[in-house]
Amino acid sequence: MFLRHLAPSTANPGRVARQAVLSAALVLASSAGFGPSSASAQDSLTIGTGSEAGVYYQVGRALCYLAERDEALKDAGCKALSTAGSIFNLKNLRSGALQLGVAQSDWHFHAVRGSGPFADAGPDGDLRALFSVHGEPFTVVARRDAGITKLQDLAGKRVNIGNPGSGQRATMETVMAALGWDRSAFSLADELPAAQQSLALCHDRVQAMIYTVGHPNASVGQAAGLCDAVMVEVGGAAIDKLIAENPFYAATEIPGGIYAGNPEPVKTFGVKATLVTTASLDEGLAYAIVRSVLGDLRRFRKMHPAFGALSAERMVADGLSAPLHPGALRYFREAGLLTEGG
Repeated sequence: MFLRHLAPSTANPGRVARQAVLSAALVLASSAGFGPSSASAQDSLTIGTGSEAGVYYQVGRALCYLAERDEALKDAGCKALSTAGSIFNLKNLRSGALQLGVAQSDWHFHAVRGSGPFADAGPDGDLRALFSVHGEPFTVVARRDAGITKLQDLAGKRVNIGNPGSGQRATMETVMAALGWDRSAFSLADELPAAQQSLALCHDRVQAMIYTVGHPNASVGQAAGLCDAVMVEVGGAAIDKLIAENPFYAATEIPGGIYAGNPEPVKTFGVKATLVTTASLDEGLAYAIVRSVLGDLRRFRKMHPAFGALSAERMVADGLSAPLHPGALRYFREAGLLTEGG
């Protein structure tokens, strides 16, 4: 299904503050090379997503599409910004440059607590959760001729570890630490964004690429289809320990048969994609955003294959480390998804 960006509506004097937020977000995204450079400062919801090759971008586009159909949101306008990913989104939510962001549940967890890449900034007490979305397996894709059949075989190889600011890069660094590796473990540690890594794999610039992403994914499919790439099992004692010590991780598998030449399921671990905001987002607006998706979940599920198995019950319960935004909480209670004490 084709999803389009919604055109921002004309601003009015009562919305000057949100215009300023959007303007800052667009300048920030553009200067970093992740967004449109010619967008005007209009009154619009701004959603930080990820690479256009990934599923986060499709979450943002789907949300904007549904927002246009919601009576309370259709005049607000909506813009899904392609960004560097989870870490970027969480930091720019905190600064006020973004109103909404998609983020991995592990980095959502660390932002709330002021740990990991957020240690210098400290805990983000204003971060609020709206709902979780699809599961995201930690995915290792390798050239078939590279002799890589398991995670540990990446040592000594040319590997794309992901661009700085992305969730995949941060998760890869966590995995490297668990294994006792640093960048010197690889003959090349490349930093390409998700949109470029599959072609780099096919051109033999790298022998493996790392992606924390929902499946099926176009970038992974491109690698499998164009250069006969294979999914690699992620496991072992270090990974088992990582899962046991971190509640935002869970063992999972990538289903077989969804990519060319990869008929069998592949064991790995994963996180959840989550939609987050801040305490400053208007309660009525947050309520309408959640209602636009959860109230039309059947349509949302059809917008990307990774959304197909979503259930409202799990979207309320899984991967949410920040407190629920009052607007989200109000919708969940009205919908019977949470009790008054929940």
